[in-house]
Amino acid sequence: MSSRRSFFQKTLGLAGAMSLTPLLSKAMSEDISDALVELNKLSPEAAAAEDDLWERMAQAYTVSPNILNLNNGGVSPQPKVVQDAVDRYYHLCNEGPSYYMWQILDKGREPLRRKLASLAGASPEEIAINRNTTEALGTFTWGIDMQRGDEIVMTKQDYPNMIHAWKQRELREGVKINWINLNLPIDNDDVVLKAYIDATTSKTKIWHITHLMTWTGQIIPAAKLCAEARKRGIISIVDAAHSFAHVDYKISDFNCDYFGTSLHKWLCAPFGTGMMFIKKDRIEKTWPIFPTDKPQSSDIKKFEALGTRSFAPEQAIGQAIDFHNAIGGKRKQERLHYLKTYWCNALTKNPRVKLHISLKP
Repeated sequence: MSSRRSFFQKTLGLAGAMSLTPLLSKAMSEDISDALVELNKLSPEAAAAEDDLWERMAQAYTVSPNILNLNNGGVSPQPKVVQDAVDRYYHLCNEGPSYYMWQILDKGREPLRRKLASLAGASPEEIAINRNTTEALGTFTWGIDMQRGDEIVMTKQDYPNMIHAWKQRELREGVKINWINLNLPIDNDDVVLKAYIDATTSKTKIWHITHLMTWTGQIIPAAKLCAEARKRGIISIVDAAHSFAHVDYKISDFNCDYFGTSLHKWLCAPFGTGMMFIKKDRIEKTWPIFPTDKPQSSDIKKFEALGTRSFAPEQAIGQAIDFHNAIGGKRKQERLHYLKTYWCNALTKNPRVKLHISLKP
């Protein structure tokens, strides 16, 4: 608890908060760290309803009071400490780009990979750092060997970029998409499981699974689907764009073959940062989108050959992980669920509003 207090006091105190005077900035960082300590004294369930403490925690962000933002999922705002880390790394690179980018920050990827792997519950040898979920899942879509007539099972509620990718492969190579149309909301896992099974034939090679639907927040039973796919010898791909650092879980809970997410969503990492997971025994069989000298290598780093990109946002992912861990994944999940329930219960009193999500926890 004292280490969490120290983290906030040091990072927020040094970074400052918006354009406040040093004295006010220090007072604000101390208030945030004190609120964090108080939250950590409570169970995640009890902490969820402590509006006063969460309002004090919100001071760690620079969100404008002039905009009512109802979409924090596409790109989440970053805590000030993350923003300042990006600035520091970016300015450092400009002092000597070739030296600081390639000799210093590029070498920082390995400790960052270990940190991400610890958060995600996976081996560092199975984690690659990229720019977003679309890039990760695009790698899987085009990197997995398939033959004409092979089938993919996916839903009409999956994210458009993923649908477009598989449709393009269907158009170019003659693979076939077997569509599921889920009647949302669904609060029975067996209904989803049956839908995938019913759409599966002897030619089915891949199940594309969206863990948390972007449209309504519907949570899909990814672990059960991955287990069923493995039992049938089918490859499982999990689109976790909206569930990672939002729902409290580990990748190992799914035992999936492929997993992709955007870190600039609920982890509140810099814009344009993402992560992919490929099970160790599938890395060698998966082709990278950007070719390397050893495209059939079993080294996960072959998927990071993206050409020149900014290392500043990538390295600042570490500060976002620290911020997330200081609050705690379970505590964050319970607070978000509390707010969702509060919001939905208030809206249902309006006869003009229809919910497309279940209120069952």
